[in-house]
Amino acid sequence: MGKTGGFLEYPRVDGPVRAEADRVKDFAEFHGSLPESAQREQAARCMDCGIPFCQAGVMISGMASGCPLHNLVPEMNDLVYRGRPEEAYRRLSMTHSFPEFTSRVCPALCEAACTCGLHELPVSTKENEKAVIEYAFSHDLVKEPAPAVRTGKRVAIVGSGPSGLAAAQLLNRRGHEVTVYERSDRVGGLLRYGIPNMKLDKSLIDRRVGLMEKAGVRFVVNTDVGKDLPADDLLNEYDSVILACGASNPRDIEVPGRDAEGVMFAVDFLSKVTKTLLDSDFKKVPYELAKDKDVLVIGGGDTGNDCVGSCIRLGAKSVTQLEMMPEPSKSRAASNPWPEWPRILKVDYGQEEAIWKFGQDPRVYQTTVTEFIKDKKGNLKEAVLVSLEPRKDNKTGRMSMVRVEGSERTVPAQLVLIAAGFLGSEKYVTEAFGVETDGRSNVKTAPDGFASSKSRVYAAGDIRRGQSLVVWAIAEGRRAARAVDEALMGYTNL
Repeated sequence: MGKTGGFLEYPRVDGPVRAEADRVKDFAEFHGSLPESAQREQAARCMDCGIPFCQAGVMISGMASGCPLHNLVPEMNDLVYRGRPEEAYRRLSMTHSFPEFTSRVCPALCEAACTCGLHELPVSTKENEKAVIEYAFSHDLVKEPAPAVRTGKRVAIVGSGPSGLAAAQLLNRRGHEVTVYERSDRVGGLLRYGIPNMKLDKSLIDRRVGLMEKAGVRFVVNTDVGKDLPADDLLNEYDSVILACGASNPRDIEVPGRDAEGVMFAVDFLSKVTKTLLDSDFKKVPYELAKDKDVLVIGGGDTGNDCVGSCIRLGAKSVTQLEMMPEPSKSRAASNPWPEWPRILKVDYGQEEAIWKFGQDPRVYQTTVTEFIKDKKGNLKEAVLVSLEPRKDNKTGRMSMVRVEGSERTVPAQLVLIAAGFLGSEKYVTEAFGVETDGRSNVKTAPDGFASSKSRVYAAGDIRRGQSLVVWAIAEGRRAARAVDEALMGYTNL
């Protein structure tokens, strides 16, 4: 696939990115695109490697290697290289529901498993995918077909994130009547309120949802199933129910002073920022949330990075990001060979912006919080930090991070954003439907299945597998749709 020897002829070139000084002034997307001729050269680097790990989507050493959607990556790249974008879109849409989302927010598992990346920089498959889907939209190629015949079966989907949307898309195409329930005021789940606009422009969600609505999918917002709407009502009205409402129970930090005004969960902060922007049509920016404040972000993942970038745009005085674990190495260790996911140091857009604004990487490793200090009015004013070090338990042999005695220090902080991950599904949902959960409070299903312990109730996405990536959520939604379709019809052609 691609041009024979193309990976030797063309170096990797990524699309243009707006400079930090410019992009921190707004919440608009800042990743541009290459001209078509240059994008074709990038696709030409795909090297017909024989075994395309990029599309494998398998677990190696407990980590995903390649795309969970099993996108036909070399074939798509070949069609881009040959200047056949319409065919490239047809090929991509065979396996993918929403390339416009993953081409912006996915960490590119395909590229991490690219054979070209063993010795050189990998093929820019993520940007190739973005070029394909945006060409398709701009040339009116993206259609959402309304089924010619309805089956008479009805399916309710709880949650309108990537998993719920993917399941709704396929089940509607099959001819089932699909209704998606969303507790927020807008459709999109974590795509809408968990990811900042500069990373994923919300008009892209509206564009896709509009197509699905025209094709017959019904969306009901401001309805919290399990609270506003009893689970039994759905089970009585629908033939099947898919729980796709995510792992939205955030992990807390239980230390003295946690009740201080100014300590909040990262997802709540990001939601407030996005909702304010959307409600005002981007005319109002909620500077009051972070302006002139010393901000502590607890957690080093994607959500933590999004908080860093958002706070810089909101005029924070300083931003520090705490990570409990040691700093990763800058290159692969011998124990982390290709095509495993590379456990190496990465600098994301939020960290880039912090380096530009404050002169240093905001991340402080092997550090956590032991206390929040309030002023007389109950507002957060400081935080007590402590250093950590890895230590092996002599009995179990396991390594854990333990406090370094005497390393406590107090730093100014008027805003703390807890981005320490999620503990699993929210209890009121699983209890309302009476489904069994596992030790991590995720809905329990067979290892490769989607049916819960409750008849006619299925689970997909983070509520089943725990906090994960958008691409995994889409893959889960598509697979759950097939499981539901087979149960309803006796077979499936999805």
